[in-house]
Amino acid sequence: MEKPGSSQVFEFTVKKGQPILVPPAEETPTGIYFLCNLDQNIAVTMRTVYGFKSEGKGNENAVEIIKDSLSRVLVYCYPLAGRLTISPEKKLAVDCTAEGAVFVVAVADCELQDLGDITKPDNGILGKLVYEIPGAGNILEVPLIVAQVTKFKCGGFVLGMCMNHCMLDGISAMEFMNSWGETARNLPIKIPPFLDRTILKARNPPQIEFPHHEFNEIQDISNTYQLYKQEIIYKSFHFDPEKLETLRKKALEDGNIQKCTRFEALSAFVWKSRSQALNLNPDQQTKLLFAVDGRSRFDPPLPEGFFGNGIVLTYSICSARDLVENPLSFAVKLVSDAVKMVTDRYMRSAIDYFEVTRARPSLSGTLLITTWSKLSFHTIDFGWGEPVVSGPLGLPDKEVILFASHGKERNGGINVIVGLPASAMKTFEELLQI
Repeated sequence: MEKPGSSQVFEFTVKKGQPILVPPAEETPTGIYFLCNLDQNIAVTMRTVYGFKSEGKGNENAVEIIKDSLSRVLVYCYPLAGRLTISPEKKLAVDCTAEGAVFVVAVADCELQDLGDITKPDNGILGKLVYEIPGAGNILEVPLIVAQVTKFKCGGFVLGMCMNHCMLDGISAMEFMNSWGETARNLPIKIPPFLDRTILKARNPPQIEFPHHEFNEIQDISNTYQLYKQEIIYKSFHFDPEKLETLRKKALEDGNIQKCTRFEALSAFVWKSRSQALNLNPDQQTKLLFAVDGRSRFDPPLPEGFFGNGIVLTYSICSARDLVENPLSFAVKLVSDAVKMVTDRYMRSAIDYFEVTRARPSLSGTLLITTWSKLSFHTIDFGWGEPVVSGPLGLPDKEVILFASHGKERNGGINVIVGLPASAMKTFEELLQI
C-alpha cells in the first residue's frame, strides 16, 4: 500500500501472538440454536476493522479491556460462543458449546496514521489486521467470531473482526459491536439482543406465493470469465451528497419516473456502468441483487434487537441491451420495483421457497450490491472514543460491489468499492465521471 502523501509503497509488519479462546464469563444455555432460512443463504465471513487513537491513554490495557468485555458480552450473545453444525434437517445450526471466540494479540512496527485509510480496497492489509484460521477447510471449521487486536507504536490500536454472516447481518453486527463497547465501559447494554429466531420459521405447509428469480442461474454468454483472468484492480469511488443528488435528478429528467431515492439512482447507475465496462453481449441477461432490511416490513415487525439476519434479497433482471441502451430512468425503475416487491408476504414466500428447494442465490451473470453506508459502526466506543476509521475490509466475490460510508463523514456521502479486470476498470472509471 502507499504511504499517505507518497508514491512509495509502504511496508509494515505485524507480529501475531498465539490465538486463545475467550468463553462467556458466566454459564450460558447449551444445546442446538436454531438458524432461520434467511441465515442459511449467507454463510460467508464478514471482515471489519476499527482503528482507535490512544488520545493520551496508552494501549497497554486495551487488550485486557477488550478481551474481558468480549467475555462478558458473550453471556448475552451466547450463540456466538458456539460452533456451526448441521442439523438433522440438513441445515446450518449452532451447537452452543460455549467454547468461545478466538482472540489474537498482535504488534505492528509502525504508527496507526502510517496506514492511511485501512478500509480502502487493499488486500495486502487484510491478512495483517484480521486473523485467518489456518487450515480451515470449510465454514464449519471457522469459529463464529475471531478478533485480533493490533497495537501500534503511537499507542493506537486496530480491532480486526471476522464474523460469520449467517449469525449476523450488518445491523445485528453493528448492535453487537456497540453492546461490546458499552460492556467495556461498564454501561448497561442499550439494545439487548432478541435471540429467538423461530419467529422466522417457514410456514407449515410452505406457501410459495411469488417467483423467486433471485435464485436463477444465468448463463454467461459474454465470456466474462475470460475477462476475469486479467489482473483484478480494486478501487474506491466517492459520491458526495451533491453527486448523489445530481444522479437522482438525472434519473428523473426524462419524466419516465416521478421519484426515486439516492440509493436507487446510485445502484442503477453502477449496475449500468459495470455492464457497459464488462462489454456484455447485448443478449446477456444480467441480474442485480441487493438486500432490503425486512425488520420493519414484516407483519408484525421484528422485535428491537433482533439478533440474526433480518434482510431479504430482492432482484431485477433484464438484458444488457435494455440496461445499456435505455436512459438511467429505466434501470432506476427496475431497482425501485425490486424494493417495493419486499412485503411481509414476499419475505415469508422467500423463507418457504428455501424450505422447499434449499436453493441458494446464484451469482452467475449477477451484480450483488451490499450496502454498509447506513450502518453506524463509527459510534463504537471501548473507552478510547469513537474509531478514527471503521468499516468492512475487502470484497468477498468478484460479483460484489460495496457501498460504504465515507470515513467519518456523516452527511450521506458514499464510497463505492469495486473490483474489476484492468481493462474494464479503465472504462468503468470513465463512465463514473458525472
